[in-house]
Amino acid sequence: MQRRTWRLPSSFYERARKMFNRHPFMLFGMPFMATMVAGSFALENATTLKYERHDRKVKEVTEEEALSIARNRRKFDFKEEYWRLQMSNEELDNWEQKRVERLPGESDNILRKAEDH
Repeated sequence: MQRRTWRLPSSFYERARKMFNRHPFMLFGMPFMATMVAGSFALENATTLKYERHDRKVKEVTEEEALSIARNRRKFDFKEEYWRLQMSNEELDNWEQKRVERLPGESDNILRKAEDH
């Protein structure tokens, strides 16, 4: 049997392999964390652009526009709204189904007896 003697690792590969065997975080955890940090910096521009676009869509209302909106607003009354909704329910109770007129030559999807043709 050959006896192995302890010696210092001579090549970079051997030193790295020993370090990764002792500290697996260096092989898996550190690259993962570095990727997350780099990704956050890379995505920073995308999120900034997203919020800038949103800010362009939302515009600040001037006092004149706010007053015109307030003047044109319909007065809201719960009783009036309740009765208006009740009327719409009554209209829904009295509806009648109507067929849509078909184009010339278009099938109307009505099943007929053989005698009717």
